[in-house]
Amino acid sequence: MRQSARKQSGGLAEGKFNHKNLKKIALIGKSCNNIAVNTNDKEIFDALARMHPDAQCELNFGTPFELLVAVILSAQCTDKRVNAVTQELFKKASTAEDFVAMPVEELEKEIYSCGFYHSKARAIKEMSASVVEMGGMPETREELMKLRGVGRKTANVVTAVAFNANAIAVDTHVFRVANRIGLAEASTPEETERQLMGRFDEELWNRLHHLLIFHGRYTCKAQKPDCAGCELKTRCKYYENRQKV
Repeated sequence: MRQSARKQSGGLAEGKFNHKNLKKIALIGKSCNNIAVNTNDKEIFDALARMHPDAQCELNFGTPFELLVAVILSAQCTDKRVNAVTQELFKKASTAEDFVAMPVEELEKEIYSCGFYHSKARAIKEMSASVVEMGGMPETREELMKLRGVGRKTANVVTAVAFNANAIAVDTHVFRVANRIGLAEASTPEETERQLMGRFDEELWNRLHHLLIFHGRYTCKAQKPDCAGCELKTRCKYYENRQKV
């Protein structure tokens, strides 16, 4: 019964989308060689790839639907915490039908440690109901954005990671890093996404997304960036401005 429901909500059978078995093989090590990117952008991309060779989605999931739930839970929460929560949560509910049936009070209790548990529980319940109404898990950004509570960033993450579509999801890390190192000069995530898409060939978007996230998460942190250990400091606008102070 669970396996059948999982196929309906997740799109494909369990295991196919395990994050450790994704097309990481096609992304890890990909460089700008033979791709139309200007010299400065190529050097930035390759430096990021050297610093973060294992950059990939760090959320654990078994199906695209589970990834969607995890992404909703990850808002203002670490992936490590989300993984700890979903490890137990997905044993109790892993399909849209499961979450529709789960009482909201029970769901709130399960996800409490992720923070904002009231709004996240409501978002998961509404999204799950939308998936059921649509007859299964959407596979494109446009269709995913028709789900209640699913915005462009979340849809980009799911299509890029679960379905290997070309997309750049601009979260706080991507927004901060792209604008700090000069890959974008934008005041909104949407404009940052547009500028990044214009600078890099489409087949690099997925890899760039993960590289920028890892750089923001582990090197170019919001409060205390590790400029000393960053290969990009000589071409970083943020570092240059700090030196002037």
